[in-house]
Amino acid sequence: MPTMADSVFKSSRMVELIKALRNEVISAQKRITGIKPPNPELEVTYKSYIEKVQGLRGRNLFYPYVGSGLGNGPFVELQDGSIKMDLINGIGIHLFGHSHPDIIEASIRGALQDVVMQGNLEPNREYGELLELLVGAAGRKSRLRKGWIGTCGTIVNENALKIARQKNSPARKILAMKDNFAGRSTMMAEITDNAEYRVGLPNYNEVLYLPFYDAKDSIGSIDRAVQTLKKYIADNPKNIACFIFELLQGEGGFNFAPPEFFKPLFEICKMSNIAVWADEIQTFSRTGELFAFETLGLGEYIDLVTLAKTAQCGAVLYTDEYNPKPGLIAGTFTASTVSLSAGVQTLKTLINGMEGEPVFGPKGRIQKIHKQFTSMLAGLQNGSCKGLINGFGGLGLMVAMTPYDGSKEKVMKLLQALFKNGMVAFSCGHNPYKIRFLLPLILEEKHIEVAKEILEKSLVENAGA
Repeated sequence: MPTMADSVFKSSRMVELIKALRNEVISAQKRITGIKPPNPELEVTYKSYIEKVQGLRGRNLFYPYVGSGLGNGPFVELQDGSIKMDLINGIGIHLFGHSHPDIIEASIRGALQDVVMQGNLEPNREYGELLELLVGAAGRKSRLRKGWIGTCGTIVNENALKIARQKNSPARKILAMKDNFAGRSTMMAEITDNAEYRVGLPNYNEVLYLPFYDAKDSIGSIDRAVQTLKKYIADNPKNIACFIFELLQGEGGFNFAPPEFFKPLFEICKMSNIAVWADEIQTFSRTGELFAFETLGLGEYIDLVTLAKTAQCGAVLYTDEYNPKPGLIAGTFTASTVSLSAGVQTLKTLINGMEGEPVFGPKGRIQKIHKQFTSMLAGLQNGSCKGLINGFGGLGLMVAMTPYDGSKEKVMKLLQALFKNGMVAFSCGHNPYKIRFLLPLILEEKHIEVAKEILEKSLVENAGA
């Protein structure tokens, strides 16, 4: 027998209303077809609003960006009437770009429910649906069998750390990779290998850093990492709880390593009762498979995995052995009902494919977009922008480009030029600094041509800056 909620939300009247709202947005977004300059009539009020927001924040916005709430795939309208091409997507949140009809419909359904925020004490149906999708997908090629949802990547990373420390108590120290990024909480800032993110914070001396892979010295870099790990274990007997790593470093510069780099490190950790923890906050859904550990064939080693961004909330997944004791991880908020509903729809689309086309695998949509976008960059590097692009790389929808000499000053100036000319991107790495792209899954060849024009114009204009 259906619930009263089913009789309301699945009624023909409700279906018609939701469809009407969806169609209204689709009708409006059809007018968003490409780059557009600001509306002069809106510029004064827009500038005033930006200044107000910056004053309330106590610091400037990176870009003078305030969205209007409407977009169309890779294009987004700002409150000043301008339209930009968004190739960073909220640093990886909007995998399907802006105003995707299916995500809008799922969000409407979530917004109609009885609570704005769901919690671990009183979850609604979407909570279990999302967990089932995540655990089911992760468990296909790993020993991950359980999970816990949280509001964001930092929260689930904190939960993963607590799980690892509880299981391997009294061990407390943490192995991490150089140039990693783990989040903005006090502990995650401690793990993150960037001193700029912890100015004025105390140092707890709990993190041990391993050198990351160097493609220019493959065998040597593997040996250095292994020897460093062995020394840490010898110097800290039974006092290392976990090894956190990104299989492709996001903030660190889109650096990635082959399986041959990670396997000996994981095997040593296994022998030493050190939890193997994959931080997939940014790589989740972007590297060619749903999880990067699948892309690299490393699932058998993974004890914990954390994810967020694409899922519209965060989650930590773990093996039966690492199932925490009651009370260790909780929290009033799990996520908003809209986020959970949109997350369920996102996962279903990723798993089932888009318009009959698979998302994952060697012939999937992700790899097709990757080849098209990197081919475009190669064309610029060898053609009109020769000498202005000093390399590019990445996996799947994660692509980074080194412009000019890779100096911070030139990269920051180029980012502002890109924004002025109609593109939103971001930076990553240091020495060299890079332009970071998190490509939306709805990108088409015609969009990549627009991106090419903006990149070419901006690179040439700022060559002497």
